[in-house]
Amino acid sequence: MEFHMTNINPKTLRDSTLVFLVRKEDGAINSICLAMKKRGFGKGRWNGVGGKVEEGESIEGAAKREAKEEICVEIGEMTKKAELSFSFPHNTDFDQKVHVYFAEDFSGEPTETEEMAPSWFGVDAIPYESMWSDDIYWLPQLLKGSFVTGRIVFGEGDVIVEQEMKVR
Repeated sequence: MEFHMTNINPKTLRDSTLVFLVRKEDGAINSICLAMKKRGFGKGRWNGVGGKVEEGESIEGAAKREAKEEICVEIGEMTKKAELSFSFPHNTDFDQKVHVYFAEDFSGEPTETEEMAPSWFGVDAIPYESMWSDDIYWLPQLLKGSFVTGRIVFGEGDVIVEQEMKVR
């Protein structure tokens, strides 16, 4: 699916983070930790952990803080895997630029909180049908080792109305 983007203003997007814990076997990612969002934005969907970058906070600091708050893990080193800009013309409060990371360096076992319920999935069993509809276009690319930049516009009902992805 390819679309030409015309209506995302990157200057008005707030920075947000998304972190996926991953495990490797023989150098390749074989499982990923997703968390079921239990309330708020994205409720009822599997996703990584993350959220808004607070005033005076670095993007990496926000990613690590959110992982600790949402699934009780301490993240060490992370690898930036994507920058995705999301626009919701029907509710611009949701517009954001998401900095996506993978982390295999973490301590603690992912634990359910009031916000999220984590679970590990094999890379061949990711529940894309219960995730944001755009995830199937970029997450497999990240799992293969690519870096993705993209812009996605969601219409009402969270249906993709425009999309553009660059994989490198």
